[in-house]
Amino acid sequence: MVVGILFKWCVFLAMSMGVIFGGLMVISRRNPIHCALFMVMSFFCTAVLYLIMNQPFIAVLQVLVYSGAIMMLIIFVIMLLRLEEEKIAKLKFSYTKLTGTILGIIFFFQLLMGVIAPLIGKTGKITAEVIAKEGSTVIIAKELFTRYLLIFELSSVLLLVAIIGAVVLSKGK
Repeated sequence: MVVGILFKWCVFLAMSMGVIFGGLMVISRRNPIHCALFMVMSFFCTAVLYLIMNQPFIAVLQVLVYSGAIMMLIIFVIMLLRLEEEKIAKLKFSYTKLTGTILGIIFFFQLLMGVIAPLIGKTGKITAEVIAKEGSTVIIAKELFTRYLLIFELSSVLLLVAIIGAVVLSKGK
């Protein structure tokens, strides 16, 4: 029993460090393909973290959807845009870095609130007992296709617009 908990703790620490390392490498590398590969590493480490939390469905979705489909789309767009080193070097300081920093700070505080909320008693209506009774896949499907249907559809439209934008940008003048 103690060995299993110790093993899970070690895997958790290793995968957490992998996610953090991958995230830092994504934002610090100049080559966009290297950034994409480090993002895939972060996605795989995140999938292992889901497995540790006894969420195999979410872990498989993480690998299939993010590491598979979304990353292939991102790499496809990178290849279509054909960014040369001269164009990448011109992007030293811009408003995108400032915007990214501000959004990063906002997301950090949101993450902090997500960690603090259970400590002060603000939790959702779906507890561990409800998940054990109905199953995580059933609960995810019910929430996704009823309560969050509009957000789900808007995200699919956003991905479609991104694909169309990549095709338009790759076409040139």
